[in-house]
Amino acid sequence: MQKTISKINLAAIRHNALHMKSLAAGAEFYAVVKADAYGHGAAAVARELSDIADGFCVAIVDEGVELRASGISSPVLVFTPPLDEYDADRMSAYQLTATAADERSARLCRELDCHIKINTGMNRYGCPPQKLSALLDILDCGRVKGVYTHMYAPLDNDISESQRELFGECVERVKHFAPQAVAHMASTAGVLKGGQYLFDGVRCGISLYGYCPAGFSDDSLVPALKVYAPRVQTFAPPVGEGAGYGRASKKFESLSSYRAGYGDGFVRTVALGKGNLCMDAFVSGNDDDLLLVFGDADDYAARAGTISYEALCAVTKRSVRVYERRPEV
Repeated sequence: MQKTISKINLAAIRHNALHMKSLAAGAEFYAVVKADAYGHGAAAVARELSDIADGFCVAIVDEGVELRASGISSPVLVFTPPLDEYDADRMSAYQLTATAADERSARLCRELDCHIKINTGMNRYGCPPQKLSALLDILDCGRVKGVYTHMYAPLDNDISESQRELFGECVERVKHFAPQAVAHMASTAGVLKGGQYLFDGVRCGISLYGYCPAGFSDDSLVPALKVYAPRVQTFAPPVGEGAGYGRASKKFESLSSYRAGYGDGFVRTVALGKGNLCMDAFVSGNDDDLLLVFGDADDYAARAGTISYEALCAVTKRSVRVYERRPEV
């Protein structure tokens, strides 16, 4: 096997989902499986959580189509608003739930089930509160299944409370128009904050895979992913003083080459072995047939100068996924 091997513990993902759902105080529970479930495989994760989650969230239409093709029949909310009729037609064909965020996307959502996205300060997607009336004038009240917003600075209590109050005002207006609409504001950070941030539903992403947003912690979460590199060759260096590209820091009696590199999503500046990381390989003083190269996304992300979200999405992109249910959780 020349590819890296990603071992994904479905028991850990299930455990994490049940834990986060227990914190949601009865709110509807949406599992976020965008970006191929943060690199863990959206179809497998959704199947594992189909009896736990009330619905799933993805970023783009193609991700929703993949879930439908894999047999997922639960509601699937697409975060990115439809950009054209083609997006809207595919959402209709695959019974996906759209996001209405402005007047253009609202027109495309008229014949689709949708959630209204409210911009309460993140300024990414969403309808400004002062334009909500115009949006409601376009939409079919029976098709509006939800209303949501996104917390952009959850560690800042003043900002979070301001967002919550503004969102609450918008929720009242939407529910007057569409009483069935489920209001949701809390992602993982909001669930960990709890209380009035929970509303009718919650969306959990990073916590499903065993991690928390920066500044938050929960010892009950179990990381689900470990990535291993296969050994290609072990030898006593016969000539030269390299360990991959560049002069080695010392002379090695034995080196093994492993099949993983920055072409597999690893950051070149984070050493996996004894020399510079190459596009497709690195060398190490180990001689294990499979070498663990990624086991703690927070630690790896700190060394790479990024966040666990990005690290998880990157390191499985050229990998074979092996699903397990390890009993330790």
